[in-house]
Amino acid sequence: EIDTGQVLQRLLARHPLSYLFAVPRAIQQAGARGVFLGASPELLISREGDMLRSNPLAGSAPARSDPAEDAAAVAWLLRSAKDLAEHRLTARAVARGLRRFCTDVRCPDRPEVLRAGAVHHLSTPVSGRMDGPARDALDIALALHPTPAVGGVPGDAAPGHIRETEGRERGLYAGMVGWCDASGDGEWAVSIRSAEIDGDRVRLFAGAGIVAGSDPEMELAETDTKLRTM
Repeated sequence: EIDTGQVLQRLLARHPLSYLFAVPRAIQQAGARGVFLGASPELLISREGDMLRSNPLAGSAPARSDPAEDAAAVAWLLRSAKDLAEHRLTARAVARGLRRFCTDVRCPDRPEVLRAGAVHHLSTPVSGRMDGPARDALDIALALHPTPAVGGVPGDAAPGHIRETEGRERGLYAGMVGWCDASGDGEWAVSIRSAEIDGDRVRLFAGAGIVAGSDPEMELAETDTKLRTM
């Protein structure tokens, strides 16, 4: 049997800046065994007092071990029209979602690059200050999820199309996982870079955003790279 505690210790050592989680699969389906765990790089929402923060990720490239090659990969990602367009869909959707709760939403026009293990991601930190009635972190997370990064656009039609096209159940993958305290503060991450572990069996999950300009071989290579986390 696989020691899930040891898996989490390894993930913590290798991905100290990610959001680590481990939840029983029984929360999804009564009687299900095992755990769903992972190390997500993507913050869906955090609330601290009246301040809200989110860090949508979309558009990625494999990291390289050679510093010069890695710098070139980052530079390529920052000028990739396809990846920038893909990222813009998610960042703008998150900013629009936060404007339902906030004044002075800050969403930079150009993304930066965040490294998460073997993958570089286009990343836009989005923040705002709540106005009006206070909403707890879970309420806001439910209002934002799923972002285009995992649910597609448009939000009313894409999820159904994705379910039909993928042809398999995601389970807890690409959901959200986190915590909320009695004051309403909390943190919720998108449950990616993850796996189901049941005894000696493991099911790994990874995916890619498909947009105009996506190349099948490159998307397959990107998905393979993302699987390396687990």
